[in-house]
Amino acid sequence: MTSDISVKRRSFKGYLFLFLIIAIGVFVLYTWITLSYSYSTGSRAGFLQKFSNRGWVCKTWEGEIVTGSMMGNQEKFAFSVRDGELAKQIASNIGKRVEIEYDQHVGVPTNCFAETEYYIKSIKALPDLPNELLQKVPNQN
Repeated sequence: MTSDISVKRRSFKGYLFLFLIIAIGVFVLYTWITLSYSYSTGSRAGFLQKFSNRGWVCKTWEGEIVTGSMMGNQEKFAFSVRDGELAKQIASNIGKRVEIEYDQHVGVPTNCFAETEYYIKSIKALPDLPNELLQKVPNQN
């Protein structure tokens, strides 16, 4: 009788181990798929406002550009960077007008890879805007 219980116990442990291996494999496969295939690609232009290396355990490079006109209707676009060399290039352009190209990866299961869905592929510095465009329009009362 006792040998029958030990066989069942070993069988249960084997099934539990197999289930855990399959669950981890499915998680790894799903993560690989979400990081390998992009939902969309695009580009944005604006002023690089913020860029930092953040996180307690998983350090990620996160940034923000301000798009839109300087007189109003401004929108912030948050992005993430996974490549260290690209991060250095982006850091050297803080405060400048830039154009970034990105891939959007939807459904990445953890923020250890990035805090946003938008992963930067490249950055290009743009010429500064003329002063006339940077000045605010006078109030016409």
